[in-house]
Amino acid sequence: MIDKPILFNMTDAELEQFIVSIGQPKFRAKQVAEWLSRGAPNFSVMKNLPENLRNDLDNLARTMPCTIIKKLESTDGQTTKFLLELNDGNQIETVLMRTSYGNSVCVSSQAGCAMGCKFCASTLLGLKRNLTQNEMFSQVLTAQWELRGDKDNKNIKPNGDPNNNDVSHVVIMGTGEPLQNTQNTIGFMEKLHSDLGIGWRKITVSTCGIVTGIRELTDWGHPINLAISLHAPTDELRSKLMPINNKYKISEVLEAAFDFVSKNNRQLMIEYILLAGTNDSVENAQELSNLLQNKNCMVNLIPWNSVTERDFKSPSGNSVHRFQDILIKNGIHTRIRRERGQDIGSACGQLRLNQKS
Repeated sequence: MIDKPILFNMTDAELEQFIVSIGQPKFRAKQVAEWLSRGAPNFSVMKNLPENLRNDLDNLARTMPCTIIKKLESTDGQTTKFLLELNDGNQIETVLMRTSYGNSVCVSSQAGCAMGCKFCASTLLGLKRNLTQNEMFSQVLTAQWELRGDKDNKNIKPNGDPNNNDVSHVVIMGTGEPLQNTQNTIGFMEKLHSDLGIGWRKITVSTCGIVTGIRELTDWGHPINLAISLHAPTDELRSKLMPINNKYKISEVLEAAFDFVSKNNRQLMIEYILLAGTNDSVENAQELSNLLQNKNCMVNLIPWNSVTERDFKSPSGNSVHRFQDILIKNGIHTRIRRERGQDIGSACGQLRLNQKS
């Protein structure tokens, strides 16, 4: 276990006190704070500090709540997965996706997951603990540091530059259920908005259907995007795939979700992983159509991504398009999600605590 204090977690006053306590002048605290706000992964990059101070700090403290253990680059050239270690030794994964519309980061909200969805890798080792808002924010800064490229971080382009190398979108779709960690998730989103200037409409929370958490987001009252991991059109089938359905039925989840999007003038996102022979039939497509017809929503169809321990199969391309065609014929906005980083285990449902991927 690592027990060094994390400077990013300190207030300005606490950081100044720490710097003075190791025999340095107060102004050094502002220099360190500037590097921390950029996501400096270590003290060696802080070139405007004396070398002896950088060495002292390295022995005494850590910069960020998350430390990179391993970094994997996908062959698509657009996806990077980070295996990160927290201060208590727990590990999480974060994914950076470079897209035509900007740079998106998939953030984990918990170390592990307790939801037990039968098709997902993230829940295999169970739930370790919730992440703090700073641990969630640190994941975004890790990705932003990677994007900016210059490890001295001297050539930072200003916010608002359409060609800048900043994170533009955040999806809370990594390991864990964010609405089991609602207050930290909300605090994280507020920090994204205030500190990085990321607009509410460029932030997405994905939940398997924690109705109390959805209601909390509704009361919070900011127009983020809400995604519901549905994955089945009936309670009978969904309960077999997702244990949470035994507590919150589909009707309860959708009622809360549509209330959220109605009050925040958003369109609900429905996530539907297609499992060959399980939830991808013509009948399933028609049942889903009946459930969502004339509703303000968009369905993301996601062909299942392989997980070694799970005994499912991905449907054929013809099956996926047949399912989509039925939804479209029923007037439901539907798209097939292009998955990124399957070769490095960073696609939907593949994130896990794994150093071997």
